[in-house]
Parts: sequence; structure tokens; C-alpha cells
Amino acid sequence: MKNKDKKLKSFEKALEVMDRLREECPWNRAQTNESLRPMTLEEVYELSDAVLKKEEDNLKKELGDVFLHIMFYSRIAEEEGRFDIADVMDKLCEKMIYRHPHVFSDTKAADAEEVSTNWEMLKAKEKGGNRRILSGIPDSMPTVLKAYSMQDKARGVGFDWEKKQDVWDKVKEELGEYEAELEALDKASSEDEAAAARSRAEEELGDFMFATINAARLYGLDPDTALNRACDKFRRRFTYLEEKTIRQGRDLHDMTLEQMDEIWDEAKARGL
Repeated sequence: MKNKDKKLKSFEKALEVMDRLREECPWNRAQTNESLRPMTLEEVYELSDAVLKKEEDNLKKELGDVFLHIMFYSRIAEEEGRFDIADVMDKLCEKMIYRHPHVFSDTKAADAEEVSTNWEMLKAKEKGGNRRILSGIPDSMPTVLKAYSMQDKARGVGFDWEKKQDVWDKVKEELGEYEAELEALDKASSEDEAAAARSRAEEELGDFMFATINAARLYGLDPDTALNRACDKFRRRFTYLEEKTIRQGRDLHDMTLEQMDEIWDEAKARGL
């Protein structure tokens, strides 16, 4: 392994910095698992942002920030006599070796899909086969990623479409049911009817979105990346619309939809 000594020294230095921060900095000393949690989530999203934007220097920074949090949680646990960073690393190595028998033993895996399938089977065995397939997916996970993860884990035990093309029938079915409930909402003649129709429409919207994410997965597309790209595109075009309107001395509130659409189409034509 190249530069192994350098890596070990850097890791040792990071631990020393963490120790000093915890011992000598009032803010760091005051932190708990609970206070760190929202900051950890923020750091993970910043890391994700750096990956999506392919920002090399920022990626190094954000990886460091996430690693800092790993050390932070481990240091707190060490102070409480529960475990330390060595236990964390040992547990990680133990899991990786166990779940990669095609690397660390004589088991064979033909491709990445077989590795993924074996991973889920081994994961279930870790708790005597009593672990539920979807139990490892956090409730707080962003919903697009949660849906994708649930579908992918179900696939790992064979619960999936036999032909990926068949998923489109399900997408169309769910879209039809969603449209039907929206129509019922439009025709509602009382607040109670409207509330019931809105609840059903929301449920059908969820089913439609779930089916669409499933279709994306089957075709090897990342729905979270796709939606992020759509959001970025909308931001670029709407910002162009807003900035041009300001330069012209106009206010969006005073413009018609047709006038705004004209500038929007101009943004599209410019490749924004």
C-alpha cells in the first residue's frame, strides 16, 4: 500500500487534534451525540453536493468534516467507557470481510449484481436470520432515497419485476388512479368531501412517485440525481427570468404568465 506510514501519521494527528479540541475547547467539550446529529446531517449533504458538482478541493474538505464527526462520536463514547475509534474500525473491518467472501475466502461472485445479492443475504444472517429486510432503512432518510433503498433491498431477495418493461404498466396504473382522485377533488361539493378526496389523492400521488422511482431503478437511473438535475435546471432558468426582468425594470408580480413564458423559452434556447 502506497504511503501507508503517511496515512497512519495523518490519522494519528487527526486523533490528537480531536483529543485537544474535546479537552480544551468549551464548545467542543459541550457537544453530545444529540447536538452533533443535525450538524452531521448537514455535513453529509455538503459532501453529497461536492460529489454532484465534482468539486475536487471541496470534496476533500467535506470528507474531512464527515470524518471529524466520526471521531467526535467515537471520542464521546470513549469518555463514557462504551467504545472508541479502534472498536469502530475493527467492527467495520469485521463486517467488510464477512460480507465479501468472494474477496477474503473461496466464494465466487460473477458480477456486481451477485455481490449485492450476496451482501443482503449475509446481512440478514448476521442476526440469525431474524433481521427484517427493510429494518436497516432509517425513517428519517430523504423519501426519494428511502423508496429507492426499499426497492433495491427487496430486489436482493428476488422481490422484483421479472421484466423491467412491465413496470410501465404499474406506472400508468398509478398515474390513472392519481388523476381519478384529482378529478374527484375538483368535483367535491363540501369541505368533508374535499378533505377525503385530497387524502386519497395524496396517497395515490405517493404510489405514482414510488412506481416512477421503481422504474428508474430498473433502468439503472438514479432518481435522486435526476431530480437534483431538474431542480438545478429550474433554478438556472428561473434565475435568468428574474434577472432579465430586473434589467428591464419590470416586476415579475406585474407580468402575465405568457410574458414570463417568453423569457423562460429564451433561457431554454440558450441551453440553461
